[in-house]
Amino acid sequence: MPATPAWPPKSAPRLFIEQELVSGQPVQVEGNRVHYLVKVMRISPGDTVILCDDITGEWATEAIEVGKRHVLLQPQQHLRPREPVPDFWLCPALLKKDRFDLVLEKATELGVARIAPVITRRCVADKLNADRADTIVTEAAEQCARTALPEIAPVVKLEAMLRDWPQERHLFFADEEGGEPAADAFCYAEGPAALLIGPEGGFDDAERAAIRAHPASVAISLGPRILRGETAAIAGIAVWMAEAGDWIGEE
Repeated sequence: MPATPAWPPKSAPRLFIEQELVSGQPVQVEGNRVHYLVKVMRISPGDTVILCDDITGEWATEAIEVGKRHVLLQPQQHLRPREPVPDFWLCPALLKKDRFDLVLEKATELGVARIAPVITRRCVADKLNADRADTIVTEAAEQCARTALPEIAPVVKLEAMLRDWPQERHLFFADEEGGEPAADAFCYAEGPAALLIGPEGGFDDAERAAIRAHPASVAISLGPRILRGETAAIAGIAVWMAEAGDWIGEE
């Protein structure tokens, strides 16, 4: 006797939407998402689409109308609540576009709660396309089955970030000139935390002194090699998640 197919099917397309999902209240999808569902995934009425709203979590929905300009989806079953996210921020200096795109994507996959871009004196970029950034993190979350999106904060200069920094939040500073080994520093940290990563050319001497002088700052080392900005961000997040984040199993 053949096995009963799993429901919802693992091949069902996944989308994040802006509105809160409620059982019994249809959701209309428009714009580029229609092209994705109809032309790429080739859904038909009766097919399943997985929706996430970054509020209530993940839902299985049924396509009840499939048109050229809109798709109407009916929530059928609440599959998972919004996942718990460690209170960990990434504060990366802006990099060249393709490299910063990678930072946004991998920070989302690894589970940071907030991405707060910073401008330093040696940054080669001084602005971030907010719509593009939102698209990158949303697509990354959809592809790795997350039910939560990181917040993307407005770009600020380093001086402003340090001036307005919440004192209760540890600011781990990846200093290429050395510091406490990252794994040791993260292991003993309690409470909210953030990781500050520099640009392609690193921090200048005045910036490094200002960061080290900040009362919330903890200088750390990410190992004996000089890492590119995007590599340092990914490596630092991974170490934090392993030592103090959600890679630790529940007891």
